[in-house]
Amino acid sequence: MRQLIKKGWDMTVRHKYVLVLLFLYRLLWGFFLYRFVDSVVTPILARYPDSHPNSDATHLFLIEAQFRILKTDLVNEFLWLLGGLLLIRMVLTPLLNAGVYYSFHHATESGGTRVLFGMRQAWKPVALLYWLENGLILLPAIWLLPLAKDRFFSEPSLTNWLQGLLPYAAAWLALGFIIHLAFQFMQFGAVSREGIFKGLGLALSRALPLLGITLLMLGIGLAVSATAWAVSLFWSGFLAVALHQSFHFVRSLLKLWTSAAQYQVWVKTE
Repeated sequence: MRQLIKKGWDMTVRHKYVLVLLFLYRLLWGFFLYRFVDSVVTPILARYPDSHPNSDATHLFLIEAQFRILKTDLVNEFLWLLGGLLLIRMVLTPLLNAGVYYSFHHATESGGTRVLFGMRQAWKPVALLYWLENGLILLPAIWLLPLAKDRFFSEPSLTNWLQGLLPYAAAWLALGFIIHLAFQFMQFGAVSREGIFKGLGLALSRALPLLGITLLMLGIGLAVSATAWAVSLFWSGFLAVALHQSFHFVRSLLKLWTSAAQYQVWVKTE
């Protein structure tokens, strides 16, 4: 496993220019998402009667908010904007994945990385697999969301409601994790033109090393996140902002390293 991770790191270093592209992609996505959330939340918080002398002010605020959400088209604008952002992400993410995975497969060839060429050659199957993956992951929501709604009105407290939903959320998270790994190998098979079913078969036959490497890289990512969070508690101001922005680069590095290590598992089975 150590050798596979080392080979994944070597491939990550080879794609250092792609790392910059992924960093900018994450940074811009985070910026626009933050601006969108800020444009929605800040006006609401500005109207919240935090220190109003009338004890019924908060209740009236909630009634007004419920009326504006249910009886007006105020939410439609925000839903359209959010849907547009998600649509852009659903298009750009598989495009980048296609280029990176294609370049992984041709990393031993002369001429450096082939990300842009891979985007043109492999974006269609990778995009279809990416959309199918997200559709399968979101499919349990058809059953879980009504369940959560019913339990919200039947449980005596918010704590009981959250505790009751925790097993379902954990199972959903585990299912999404397994689906993601399977489709990751199917995308490797698509860019190599060896077939998505071969990729699925390799994911099943090499499930243990695939899970081991993925969980190990996930643990490294969590450790780095915890370290950054701990440091931000002691630093404030510009240093905290700079640390937060630089963490996008670290996340991009770990994401690319994880994908490269997973690809080494796929190559090992050929």
